[in-house]
Amino acid sequence: MSETSLPAPDHTAGLREALLAAAFTADGLLDRLGAAAYAALARSETVPALRATRGVSPLDTLVRLFLLQRPVPEEQARAALPLEDCVQDGWVSAEDGQIRATVDVRPYGGPDGEDWFIVSDLGCAVGGAGGISSREEGVVLGVGGASTTLASITVRTPVASALDLGTGSGIQALHAAQHATRVTATDLNPRALAFTRLTLALSGAAPADLREGSLFEPVGGEMFDLIVSNPPFVISPGTRLTYRDGGMGGDDLCRTLVQQAGNHLNDRGYAQFLANWQHVDGEEWQDRLRSWVPAGCDAWIVQREVQDVTQYAELWLRDSGDHRSDPAAYAERYEAWLDEFEARGTTSVGFGWITLRRSAAAAAGNPSIVVEEWPHAVQQPLGRAVEEHFARQDYLRDQDDAALLAGHFTLAAEVVQEQVGLPGAEDPEHVVLRQHRGMMRATKVDAVAAGFAGVCDGSLPAGRILDAIAQLMSEDPVLLRDRTPQAIRLLVEEGFLEPVEGAVPGTVAGEGLR
Repeated sequence: MSETSLPAPDHTAGLREALLAAAFTADGLLDRLGAAAYAALARSETVPALRATRGVSPLDTLVRLFLLQRPVPEEQARAALPLEDCVQDGWVSAEDGQIRATVDVRPYGGPDGEDWFIVSDLGCAVGGAGGISSREEGVVLGVGGASTTLASITVRTPVASALDLGTGSGIQALHAAQHATRVTATDLNPRALAFTRLTLALSGAAPADLREGSLFEPVGGEMFDLIVSNPPFVISPGTRLTYRDGGMGGDDLCRTLVQQAGNHLNDRGYAQFLANWQHVDGEEWQDRLRSWVPAGCDAWIVQREVQDVTQYAELWLRDSGDHRSDPAAYAERYEAWLDEFEARGTTSVGFGWITLRRSAAAAAGNPSIVVEEWPHAVQQPLGRAVEEHFARQDYLRDQDDAALLAGHFTLAAEVVQEQVGLPGAEDPEHVVLRQHRGMMRATKVDAVAAGFAGVCDGSLPAGRILDAIAQLMSEDPVLLRDRTPQAIRLLVEEGFLEPVEGAVPGTVAGEGLR
């Protein structure tokens, strides 16, 4: 389907009303399909959903029409939709008494229970093991794991201006429209901008300022409070698919995006990306990513997954459906990927999150740059955890050891202590503090740190608590004060302890970083 044949947004209000009336929503689908069929649909397995929608209710009709891309009889479509308007605007086509969808319309639940709809190309639902069914260069995908991950880690404080760079079907722009006064969405693919317009309109959101172009070229020298991007980050030989292949060698597109973002961030503004990066023989991947961080910005970079080059090539060959092509052609493409990696010295590829924040401290030459690997489970959404991370970095930059010992702290919410050792032993082999929210970190601590964390309720300064622990453990209090600030600093940095009494900018007394 060409851009000019995409649906017009003229009657989206009436279509939205019909979809909601039929309970064609995320909750409505779960109720109608059941958990097993609903989960199968997310994997692009349609048989359970087809079996569950053999009836003639408006919801059955809409699921078959827009999600399963099956033709439905005209009389059923008329009972579920304002059919004449939908045909006129191009949402569906009519032929021989059968109605067919021209686009994929997928219910999507907002963070506060909103009923939204993501519009994308047919056959381009994301998440199935078999890959998408279209290999057209300009295809526009719908909701996938990458897009929902980015949405869940994005900071959601109210802002004046937000930029969704590489908007695709408009998922990030839709989220941003809920807390940004002005949303700008860009994409190299004009079809993507047309789909974003439809997504916003059908979801009842305010329109965005849509601009065509690559990277930051469409916004010139404009500045933003929030920049988000789920870019075409796949490291591939050549550019076959606009939605995933960036058109630059190796991980240059992600590097360029990160490095240029600093020039478009207002003070205290955030830029948040998903990215792939190369692990190059003879080079530390952490150093590679630190070199990407622009001047004037703090950064928090989290590697969530690493794949060797064969796994990575196979993943994206399946994504494009090449595994279903001629075996010789598949082998030739596989070889091309491995040749590209070999030429660049790439041994594996990392995937993760990159968050930048422009700060006065970073501009003064004292940035906080944290690069870490965390492949473990986290509690979504993480936007608040991202804010808390940078607030802790601000606090720790201003605190020397003497200030830490004079500070007051509380144990963060939902932290538990685990003791590990042989049954019946008098003392544990080690103690672990574990979080049950946010990043869900776990850290091994000694008896002093465990005892210190356990009694932190904000009432006493850290130094006095250590003096009491020294007396109980018959240790020299001076030596204990000398060696413990490093442990306190780590517990604060990882979110186990929270400063109180307004120690962190933007907090109120007694609330710390919560």
